[in-house]
Amino acid sequence: MIPTITSNHLSFIGSIVIAMLAPRPVHFIAKDAYFTGPGLKGALVRCFFTAFGCIPVNRSGHRSAQASLEAAECVLADGRAFGIYPEGTRSPDGRLYRGRTGVAWLALATGAPVVPVALTGTDRLQPVGRRLPRYHRITVEFGRPLHCTAPRGGVRPAQARRVITEDIMRAIGDLSGQERVRAYAELPTTSATRTTL
Repeated sequence: MIPTITSNHLSFIGSIVIAMLAPRPVHFIAKDAYFTGPGLKGALVRCFFTAFGCIPVNRSGHRSAQASLEAAECVLADGRAFGIYPEGTRSPDGRLYRGRTGVAWLALATGAPVVPVALTGTDRLQPVGRRLPRYHRITVEFGRPLHCTAPRGGVRPAQARRVITEDIMRAIGDLSGQERVRAYAELPTTSATRTTL
């Protein structure tokens, strides 16, 4: 079965690294602003994200988060791999933050195995705020697939998703060696309502 790829998120370039090194094409969601920019620059950005199979997402409001997960579900149903960062945004300090439960929703809804991935060095290859990458060694480690099922014993769906998400984050942390943080990473502030998966 086609997997969902889950990774720590240290830099924008992580998606490119995973897409280049994974044994099959991996599709990620990307904010829709990357697909709507004007002029030549907008066209180049749009072509770049389209070439990597990114799926545009409007990140405002709760419904858009669910729509993003449904789009991911369609990717998996089409026999294509889907990539997701459970932290919801890049780590601000290199630590591994609490995962959001969209990844567990997707695993339970599709039955797709979840492959934990650890990226190391991408934050030095392209630090936050730097447009162009610089030379730095990176490591990508793919873990064993996790087959996620809802816990038995009358566990509520929200609790089941939290348990599964914690298992996934633990697997990513074991591969990456990052210090774990029990809080969510702060999302970048925008004028629109923020949405997380």
